[in-house]
Amino acid sequence: MTSLPTLSAVIYERLQHAFSPAYLEVVDESAQHHGHIAHQQGSKHFLVVLQADCLQSLSRVIAHQKIYAVLNDLMPHPLHALRITIKK
Repeated sequence: MTSLPTLSAVIYERLQHAFSPAYLEVVDESAQHHGHIAHQQGSKHFLVVLQADCLQSLSRVIAHQKIYAVLNDLMPHPLHALRITIKK
């Protein structure tokens, strides 16, 4: 029996495919939001840290919009919140 990929793995694979980053880290921060209603309903909070050449010349707003566009169908459930850090 094969298991389904974790949400972390899905986020990682999508961002890797979309941006080919030199650096990519996906961290599940859901435990830090234990009391939130979304967490109790099974939604997750993630931190994404990436460095991708294709995002470097964009404003922070545009870069974040491009990242959200790749993950849009996962929001608001199972992905409730996304904290993004773009490294130079």
